[in-house]
Amino acid sequence: MGYWGYYVVGRSARPLAELDALAGAEGLSLSMEAPGGWQVWEYPSGDGDVGSMNALARETGAPALFGYVMDSDCVVVEAAGPESGAWTTCLARAAMAKYLGADDEGPTLEDYFLEPRDAAERAAAWAEEAGHVVEADVLLDVLTAEADPLAENLFFRLLDRLAVVPL
Repeated sequence: MGYWGYYVVGRSARPLAELDALAGAEGLSLSMEAPGGWQVWEYPSGDGDVGSMNALARETGAPALFGYVMDSDCVVVEAAGPESGAWTTCLARAAMAKYLGADDEGPTLEDYFLEPRDAAERAAAWAEEAGHVVEADVLLDVLTAEADPLAENLFFRLLDRLAVVPL
């Protein structure tokens, strides 16, 4: 059985776990800190809600990003910036499609998540709002890759490409 849980990414002078936006997520633990005040917190949970990334972005005045890892197979990525707004995509799309039961006869993956090209554009704008210059093409290979072997690795590769948390 793989990992189920959230990674919460934000920039703040205070620990993210102390902010009102994450008040309902008791048990958050600091996973890592990165230059520029970036923090990655972990909230292991197969259920429950970590909070609102929109509220976190507003409270910190900086972009925020959540990654919900599903059994180490795939990741739901939710992001928001105070100016650029919110967007959602996923990593390890084939595995996510299986979890959602998305197929040709029902809802498709694109009914739930941005397509990789659109997600790359939104992610580049998110990075720009965070003060980093990132080309969308640099993000596209992560957004189209499958987990090998863990979806968490894709998530941290995305953070690296966004220039938030270096690998």
